[in-house]
Amino acid sequence: MLQAFVNIVKIPDLRKKIFFTLGLIAVYRIGTYIPTPGIDGAKLAQFFANLAQTSGGALFGIMNMFSGGAISRLTIFALGIMPYISSSIIIQLLTAVIPALEKLAKEGEAGHKKIVQYTRYGTIILSVIQSFFIAMWLENPDRFNGLQIVQFPGWSFRILTVITLTSGTAFIMWLGEQIQEYGIGNGMSLIITAGIVSRIPTALYQLWALFSPFAPEKAQLGPFTLILMIVMLVAVVVAVIVVTQGQRKIPVQYAKRVVGRKVYGGQSTFLPLRVNQAGVIPIIFAQSIILFPATIAGFVPHKGFQDFAMALTKGEWLYNSIYALLIMFFAYFYTAITFNPIDISDNMKKYGGFVPGIRPGRQTAEYLDFIMTRITFPGAVFLALIAVFPSIISGWLKIPYLVASFFGGTGLLIIVGVMLDTMKQIESHLLMRHYEGFMKKGKLKARMS
Repeated sequence: MLQAFVNIVKIPDLRKKIFFTLGLIAVYRIGTYIPTPGIDGAKLAQFFANLAQTSGGALFGIMNMFSGGAISRLTIFALGIMPYISSSIIIQLLTAVIPALEKLAKEGEAGHKKIVQYTRYGTIILSVIQSFFIAMWLENPDRFNGLQIVQFPGWSFRILTVITLTSGTAFIMWLGEQIQEYGIGNGMSLIITAGIVSRIPTALYQLWALFSPFAPEKAQLGPFTLILMIVMLVAVVVAVIVVTQGQRKIPVQYAKRVVGRKVYGGQSTFLPLRVNQAGVIPIIFAQSIILFPATIAGFVPHKGFQDFAMALTKGEWLYNSIYALLIMFFAYFYTAITFNPIDISDNMKKYGGFVPGIRPGRQTAEYLDFIMTRITFPGAVFLALIAVFPSIISGWLKIPYLVASFFGGTGLLIIVGVMLDTMKQIESHLLMRHYEGFMKKGKLKARMS
């Protein structure tokens, strides 16, 4: 593996792509520290510090994670990439229900460019709406326990905030597209990952303070607990990699076709069906819904509703149970949206492909749907377990949730998934230029033989 990293520097094209990607990520991280004009940063930090101690801080915690801490400082990148993610999900869901968009998605590269353009428009619209309501929210001292966050409230501040935050999101979107085109890896995913990884130093500092090796009287974690945490972290990461990479390979045979004097087809291949087809989307959907009552409770002073919102506090058994069920539901829902067995069956039939022992057409579609329904279940259960695991660890070991969040949840799934995808792309560049990849498969096979 170390030799693979050395080989990366030897390939000028790959080296240029990696440095270009790192440079744009550095630009993004700098932008997360440039404040929005007209905001009292000290009072805003005080408010978020107080909010983190309440149930209402959960929603802001998720948004803060995706923005790389920019929302807690309300910088020019405060909205982060979330409007783009929301727009992408909305367009993807609409594609499944609107025939015109579905037809556009099947038109190849031209259709894909159109859908990307619609996603950009949706991102700008969502950014304008969100930034306007953020400006209105910031102007109200009652929401901040009497703190005057905005120095000069009014329409000038609102318009300036909308322009600033929307421009920031548009710039992040542009950075992601530049990384996608000229760099290495998925640009948007790498930007999200950079924001999540930026929290690691804070988490390590909190862990160091809990362990306190130079002040044993202040230590809240013993050596055995620390070793147990390291073992659990390694085990969770390995489990996430296994499930992320896990797939069921359906054998596909292509019939021979004679065109003139040439014979086409006749080869065997396979159709990979992923165990976790939905990725991290079910957790995002479930978090948005389960945190909705806690958010509304801050605006509805009804005692019954307040009690229900308190029962859904992170770490409570009711919260974990409903959260897990929602994740499993959305895993099936999103898989049904993104995986169309009828289209796959029709495409296989068009090119002379068939699953051995299964009649092409409707029976193949039913077979693929049968397989996907069953392999989605372990993937959905794993997503539910990995999502509630940080809450369990936080309550069991009495550690801050920021530290426990790296034992599972959305952040770990995104980091592992993006890193695996980026390493695959780097490895493909190495193998294409006759260098060894990160795993020396050829030598391993030679030794086994």
